[in-house]
Amino acid sequence: MYYYCGDCMYKRIKDLRIDNEYKQNVIASYLGIDQTTYSRYENGILDIPSKTLKKLAEFYGVTIDYLLEIEIDN
Repeated sequence: MYYYCGDCMYKRIKDLRIDNEYKQNVIASYLGIDQTTYSRYENGILDIPSKTLKKLAEFYGVTIDYLLEIEIDN
């Protein structure tokens, strides 16, 4: 069984950015989007495309499961 917190990923990507001392425009540039779109991702206004989640995971050196806060209970 696994557990998923749908809205948690928005907070997680914001926390990762802040913890690593990046501005939104830096992450947005890496993703090839404008800062407004990235801000809407962080605030949960826009859904984050899977391609973007993959790039964020690679950028921060984490798994997509970590970004989505999926926990697998063995």
